[in-house]
Amino acid sequence: MAAMAAGDEHVASEVLRGLARHLNCLNEDNKSTRKKALELIKRETVDKKLSSSVLQEVFSALLKPLLKCLSDPMERCRETAIATITEFIRCVPKPEESLPYLMPCLAQRLGEKEIQEPAEELRLSALEMLTLTVEVCGTQLAPYLTEMINILQRTIVDPFPDVKRESCKCTVTLAKSMPEHFHMQAENLVKPLMQTIAHQHSRVRVSVIEATGAVIQHGTGKNMDDVLSHLAQRLFDDSPQVRKAVTIVVGDWLLHLRDRYSYFHKLIPLLLSSINDEIPEIRLLAADLWRQVGAQWEKENEDDIKDKMDFLLTPPPLYPPGVERPGLGCRELVVRNLGRLVPAITHDMTDWLVPTRVRTSQLLSVLLLHAEDHSTQHLQPLLATLYWSCTDSERDVVSNCLAAAKLLGTFVPPTVFLKLLLDHVTTPSSSAHPWAPLMVLAAVLGGCSKPLLKPHLQQIANTLAQPDVCQEYQQVMYLEQLLACVDELLRQCESDCGSVSLQLLQVLVTVQSLSTEPQFSDKALESVQCLCKVQSLDSVMELYRQHMGQLLDWLSASVNTWSSYSPQRLQLHIIVIQSGPVIGEFVSQLMPLLCGCLQPDKDPEMRMTIFTMLAKLLLDAGNTLDSQGHFRNESEKFLCDNLLPNLVWHAGRTAAAVRTSALSCLLALLHGGAITPGQLLCMEEKLSPQVLSALEEDSQMGRLLACRSLSTILRLIGSSLHPEALNKVYPELLKRLDDSSEEVRSVALQALGLWLSSLTKDYNPELCAPHLQFLFQQLLLHLDDPDSSVQDQVFEILKKGSSVHLSLLKREVEAVRDKQRSPLYCDQLLQHISSLLTETTADCPE
Repeated sequence: MAAMAAGDEHVASEVLRGLARHLNCLNEDNKSTRKKALELIKRETVDKKLSSSVLQEVFSALLKPLLKCLSDPMERCRETAIATITEFIRCVPKPEESLPYLMPCLAQRLGEKEIQEPAEELRLSALEMLTLTVEVCGTQLAPYLTEMINILQRTIVDPFPDVKRESCKCTVTLAKSMPEHFHMQAENLVKPLMQTIAHQHSRVRVSVIEATGAVIQHGTGKNMDDVLSHLAQRLFDDSPQVRKAVTIVVGDWLLHLRDRYSYFHKLIPLLLSSINDEIPEIRLLAADLWRQVGAQWEKENEDDIKDKMDFLLTPPPLYPPGVERPGLGCRELVVRNLGRLVPAITHDMTDWLVPTRVRTSQLLSVLLLHAEDHSTQHLQPLLATLYWSCTDSERDVVSNCLAAAKLLGTFVPPTVFLKLLLDHVTTPSSSAHPWAPLMVLAAVLGGCSKPLLKPHLQQIANTLAQPDVCQEYQQVMYLEQLLACVDELLRQCESDCGSVSLQLLQVLVTVQSLSTEPQFSDKALESVQCLCKVQSLDSVMELYRQHMGQLLDWLSASVNTWSSYSPQRLQLHIIVIQSGPVIGEFVSQLMPLLCGCLQPDKDPEMRMTIFTMLAKLLLDAGNTLDSQGHFRNESEKFLCDNLLPNLVWHAGRTAAAVRTSALSCLLALLHGGAITPGQLLCMEEKLSPQVLSALEEDSQMGRLLACRSLSTILRLIGSSLHPEALNKVYPELLKRLDDSSEEVRSVALQALGLWLSSLTKDYNPELCAPHLQFLFQQLLLHLDDPDSSVQDQVFEILKKGSSVHLSLLKREVEAVRDKQRSPLYCDQLLQHISSLLTETTADCPE
């Protein structure tokens, strides 16, 4: 052994003798000479694969000259010097002997405020040498920890990305190699690391996160709060590798950090957030780390949770399908920290960044899945958070929060959540978003079980049917959520909904009445059909038959307060239209309600809408109001008490619009057959004056409806009218022949034709000759009308008139023939009269 040592010393001295000239050349001014000398030194030492003991001797002798070369002006010389020193450190058996000279030199080159090494590649090489030194020297570097920290503080924020990465690698190695010393100065690296954690290169960010993990793991832990917010931001990083690094670091802290129990409430959200990462690898990694954390905590606290380990292994009923139940340790960790986690969730839900709100909403579901029924004690703040989140503009946030609300319905007893939720539904805290509690209620009901929900069905339905709930707001979103609540009840409770069928129908009728979108009304009608289906009813009409009496009582209770803004008038419209023939069975209940709405002192717009609705029904009276023949018994009263008072003239456009709508209702009543000719004849004396007065309406539509109504009256009872009554009609119709509307003129002419057809043998032409003469004269004036269609109509009417008083008509035609622009129609009329006279003569031979 001594011989070997002597031999190594001899070899080392020989090598040094051969290097003497090269060492002298290092002091030359010529840079090429220095460069060549360094290359020869490297070639003659580390490149020759000498034994480690020889290299140790040589390194001891060469170290100072080589370190001096680190300040050489020539970059190539510095590069060769760094490479040579690095190889010596890698190969020598006692590299720590170089530390007293190496560390001050590196600290001077890399650790000053102004870094002395200008070349970034050489800074990288020097740091790689430093990392190697840490690896091979370990705890023997402890006296130089301050120099190490100074160097890393500068190089972590170095402009060159590769230097940053190598600095982080060096930091991790240093922390692991001397943990008992590193913790004293670890906090000095936190600031530069946090300055670099958002670097544009993802690989740098990964390295910084790994270094941060080591610094906190082997530090005092005081800086945890300084790094958590930065790590949380990296969970939104575009790079999967960065998010994976955060997951690994946080998982490692939860498993191995000395003071981890103090930071569970801050670290758990970070790890659980990764369980919803878009990359499957990260999700699986996070889930595996979380299982390990739970299992370790379970083992460490075995005595505390022994009872739960024995009795709480079976999942609660209605556990979400397809979801693996977290282990007991994981669940206990969340439950014990939930009081601190919920306020943090609430805070982050209001963050201005969309990704933060999305991740937080995902995390909420994960936490509730772990908390199970323990979320009951935090229900108030959880509901407030859900209300806020349901109004988020981001769809993902809303859908995640509704999933969380569904979990509340699964785990929290209905008695508890309904007490809070129904109060919030009745009196929403936000006037801008009153639908938020309804949205949450629908989701919670979706997660609840049928047996648990059934005892509370009446309470829920009664709340939804309250006027303050179902009639207060008309926003589409509010109505959608109201409908969603009903749909959830129908889906969950099915046939049990029969006990609250009336309340649900009231809600559905209200939703349809307030909706302004046809497709949404169709959705509500589908829900009505579903309500029929769960009760095994054949049709919607059967459903209305079951509840019509109660619905009409419901509306009648407030009829005296109705106005054009009242939802009740719209509800009435939906009920009577959708019930079809069924409404005919409840005419006795309906008529007082209508009478209350149509009094002349009631809101004009409301009366107009009611008349319009009745007009639709009366046009098909046999399949609606008069399906059972009951309306006919009420029609006279309706006409007398409701229609005629609204036909009385009052000044103003609104009053005119009411009269027009009443006329449309009258016309529908006459056309639909809901009033018999006998009833009409009894009412003629009251009705005719109002209709004749309406012929003078300013509104074209009013005049047109009056003309048509008069035509229908003449068709139905004209032949039964007294001549005096008839003689009051035609002068008013003649006035309408000069109407500004061609349509009114045409209908007036049709009415005059019907008037002539109504003349029976009771009408004495000779006694009434002055009336007929005036009629013929006025009609002959319009026989010369510029409009050929009017001429044709008048011609046909006069042909009818020829059968009433032939000679009178002939005289009048002959008197005007030469006065008209064209005698064509007069000649045809005279020819027609002549033919009739010929026939009369032939029928009566002498």
